[in-house]
Amino acid sequence: MTRRSLLEAAGALLDAGGPEAVTLREVGARTGVSRSAPYRHFANKETLFTVLATNALSELGDELERLAGGDGSPAESLRAALLSLLAIGRTRPHLYRLMFTTPTGDPTAASAAEHAAERTHDLFLEMVARIVGPKRARHYGALLLACAHGMAGLESNGHLVWEKWQTSAEQLIDSMIALLPSEK
Repeated sequence: MTRRSLLEAAGALLDAGGPEAVTLREVGARTGVSRSAPYRHFANKETLFTVLATNALSELGDELERLAGGDGSPAESLRAALLSLLAIGRTRPHLYRLMFTTPTGDPTAASAAEHAAERTHDLFLEMVARIVGPKRARHYGALLLACAHGMAGLESNGHLVWEKWQTSAEQLIDSMIALLPSEK
């Protein structure tokens, strides 16, 4: 229970003030444990960030797995997957950035993060392959991810607004998917 409480407190601090707001001492204070308690679970702040990113990647992977096995068409599933990623960027921008940062800190935590990222990546590519075919999945997967990542960044900085572009991220995602070639 303590580790989960520490992660929840760290996530709340991260959401409220970014990485600078997160210290292991403050995480401990927020959970009502001793100042040294967080250090029994996380070697340092970098390891704590890596674990937060790992958990987010795992949850996203679980969502992609659910979508891939659902009743939706390949295009509907891919759209929902991209919107799930965008939702993290919108609601938890600091966590979103951590998800795309090379893991550091404890080697075990870094390895777990890499595994979670690979799983999510593989699930995403399987969804893309259902539309464009396995030979072209990496190319179009990279294109889709780069575009979605750019949208998340533009939105978080206030540059992807209706008044300026007369479009939304959702409409752009629909356009990207519509432009994908079908499997030959």
